[in-house]
Order: sequence, then C-alpha cells, then structure tokens
Amino acid sequence: MELVFLVLSALLSCIMIWKGIAIIQTYRMYINLYNSEKVMSIGRFHPIWGHLHLIPEFSDYVRLVKTGIQETGKKISGVWLMFFFPILTTCHPDTAKVLLRSSEPKPKRFGEAYYTITPWLGDGLVLSNGRKWERNRRLLTPAFHFDVLKPYVDLYNDVFDTFLNIMEKATAGGQSVEVQEPYILAALDTMLRSAFSYDSRIQEQSNKQHPYVEGVRRLTYLTTYRTLRPWLYPDFLFKLSAAGKEYFSHTKYIHEFDEKVIRDRRTSLESKPLASDKHRLDFLDILLTARDEQGVGLTDREVRDEVDTFLFEGHDTTASSLSWAIYSLSKNLKEQQKVYEEVTKVLGDRTQVEWSDIKELSRLALFLKESMRMYSPVPSVGRITTEEIDLDGLKVPANMQIYVLIHALNNREDIWGDPETFRPDRFIDEPEKDPYSYVPFSAGSRNCIGQHFALDEQKVALAKLVQRFKVLPDPNHEPELVFELVMRSNNGIRIKLEKR
Repeated sequence: MELVFLVLSALLSCIMIWKGIAIIQTYRMYINLYNSEKVMSIGRFHPIWGHLHLIPEFSDYVRLVKTGIQETGKKISGVWLMFFFPILTTCHPDTAKVLLRSSEPKPKRFGEAYYTITPWLGDGLVLSNGRKWERNRRLLTPAFHFDVLKPYVDLYNDVFDTFLNIMEKATAGGQSVEVQEPYILAALDTMLRSAFSYDSRIQEQSNKQHPYVEGVRRLTYLTTYRTLRPWLYPDFLFKLSAAGKEYFSHTKYIHEFDEKVIRDRRTSLESKPLASDKHRLDFLDILLTARDEQGVGLTDREVRDEVDTFLFEGHDTTASSLSWAIYSLSKNLKEQQKVYEEVTKVLGDRTQVEWSDIKELSRLALFLKESMRMYSPVPSVGRITTEEIDLDGLKVPANMQIYVLIHALNNREDIWGDPETFRPDRFIDEPEKDPYSYVPFSAGSRNCIGQHFALDEQKVALAKLVQRFKVLPDPNHEPELVFELVMRSNNGIRIKLEKR
C-alpha cells in the first residue's frame, strides 16, 4: 500500500512539475512577445497588476494607445490585465487586415473580453463562432435584402418626425438641447417598429428614460468594468459583487423584454401568416421561419440570442453614430451647408425621404463617413488566435487575444494626415488609401450584417434634420468621450436648433 502511495505521489509531483514548467515557459514566451520592438508599451509593467493601475477604465487604454501611436508610429500595442492575461491590440491597416481577413473566432472563454458579455447577449451573431456562426449568418442574411429594408424607410420618416417635434419644443426658447439620450429612444423605437413590427412608440410615452435603454447603458459599462477587474471573472464572485448583482438584474429585464417581443410576434404570425397581404416581412419574421438545408430552424434560445444581439447592436451603435454626426453638423457649418444644399436639391418641397432618395444623397454619405471615422461607434473588436500568425513580422502564438482598436486606427496621423480635422472630401481625394484604414463596421467575413440598415436610417434622419433646422453648437458645452462597448459622451451632446 505504501508503495502504491509513493508511486502516486511521484506521478503527481511529476505532473505538477511538468505543469509548472509549461506555465513558466508560456509566461516567458508572452514576456518576450510583449518586449518585442514591434510592440508599443503603454507604460510601466507592475509585477502583480500588470497595466491595470494605468487603465482603470477602457477609455484610458484608448487614449494611451493613441498617444503612443503619435510618439512611436508602431502598429501593435500590448497590455497585461494583472500578470496572467496578456492582450495585443492592432492599430494599423497592415496588422488589422491580417486579423479581419481571417476566420479566427471571438475570444469568449474564461478570462477573455467577450466572456463578460455572454450572459447578456448569449451566442448570437456577434459572439458565436465556427459552424454555428456560418449557419446563422446564412439564415439571417435574407433579413437585410433591399426588398426587406425598403419598406422600413416610411417608419424611419415617422420616427424621426416625432424626434424633431420633440427637439423643436425643447429649443423653442432658443436654449440648447441634449440629443444623445432622446435619440437613443428614437433608435430603439425604429428598431422595434421596423425590424420587429412592435409598435411601442417609446418616444411618446414619457420624458423618463426607458428601462431597456438604461439597462443597456449600464450593461455596456459593467462589461468593460468586469473585463478590467480579473478577480471578478469567476461567475460566483461576480454574482456576489454589487456590480454583478446589478448586471444580472438588468440582464433579466432585457431577456424578459425581448422574450415578450418574440411571444407577441409568434401570436401575430398565427393570426397573420407571412402569405397574408396584411403582413410586412421583417427581421423577426425571417428569424422565426428560417430553415437550414436540413429543414431545421433556430431554437427558442437561439432566437432570443439573435434578438438580444440585434436589438442592442441595432439601436445603441446607431444612436451613437447619429448623435456624433449631429454634433459634427454643429461644429462644421460649411460642411453642413453642403449637405443642406444637396438635401434641398434631392427632396425639393417634399419632407418625406423616399427609398430612391437615399442613393442620391452622396454628400450626406461622405459627411456621415467622416463622422464615423472621427467618432467610431464601436471602438474595438477582438479575435482569439487558433494558430500562430504573423503580424508585421511579429510571430503571435495560438490562444492569444488580439483586438483591432478601430478608433485609434481611424485616427492615425500617419494614415490620415490631419485626423482631428473634419474633412469629408478626404474620401474623394485619397481613393488609393488602404480599405482597412477605415473600418467602422469592422471588415471581412464578420463585418456588421446590419450596416446598410443603420446607414439608411441615419441618412433619412440627417436629411430631415438639416432640411428643417440649422444645427448650431452650444458654446458652453463640450462632450466628454467615453469608450465602452459603444462610444458615447459622458456628459451628453448639446446643440442649438434654428428653424429654417
């Protein structure tokens, strides 16, 4: 018996030594990787905290990388979350394209950034990988065909008419008005009424913040909060924390909200089938009725995951983009005038934007493009390597988290020359620019499936805005950029409106 015990003890000791050597070797590999001349350091490395003492919020990391780029011109940055979670960030077209062209999966395992979003968004298109992602992307693509998108334009007009009426009342005395919060409600209203045929009329219900909007706002903050606090990665510890209790409370509400939308649609489909002339085909219809080659549709959980994902991505990122575009109108009056003149030429006396008008608004499209370059709605996207890859001569091993910092990429001085200057014509004057230098909707096979939906909505909204009002800046207010899952202003975006 003692001999058996001794043999087992020896085996266990050997395994522990082997594991320990493997951990040390991996750690040394990461240290060598981080110390490469190809990688830009963001500051002094702490033996325990890594770089967490430098980045209490994700916004701090974005600013450190942007500053480092200006000083060094490097294409890759590195950060350690405590001493055992090394992460690389690409911030140049040469390195970003390697990642975005690949089929590498999203990092959502324990200790990886997307891990903190999974309880909320589940395994929808943003987070799913491999065959599941390929299947669901294929099933959902018909939901964004122009035949489906075209009828949405009437709803865009209606929603934004309501928004503009609210803005007109708020600025009747010549005072400035905050536009970020009201447009989040408008964007949610658009999503529910168009993609889900759910007539909530959220903008008209009250002046108070809708609990869904507040839930999304807090969840986008709490996910980055948790990502930068590795001691909260274990679920049982996170659930015991105040942040975790708040996170799961909001998640519960949002899931219940989305499940009600789905239940109502199932009931509607029973009374008004898709073949009925009275039923307008939308995103949720396609989600509920899509079938793969084997005739298998999405499960109830898969449907909810896609609704969770699309409702969040479709309203919050669009609201961010349009809010910053309105701010850009107020700060660039000459460019606003060019947009106004084009809108006047295309629409004439009409106040309703039609489907055929959207493609004619080329100046507006350039304006929106430049606004999204300067104020990237989604600051970053990530991947996890499944094999060794080469990033500009840097050999990156498998199982490495790598992120494309879109905001830094879209604002590199060595790429854009004068990135702080708002100049829509740069997209005409420099057509030879690397396409991966501007990726507001990501790029490659995993680009945003709903980008045309978002752009159409924003073009209708901006066209109606400049036709009705001259947008002016509030000289007493400057927005404070905050980088979370979505870029927003910490103190709102205030403008003045002058009736034309």
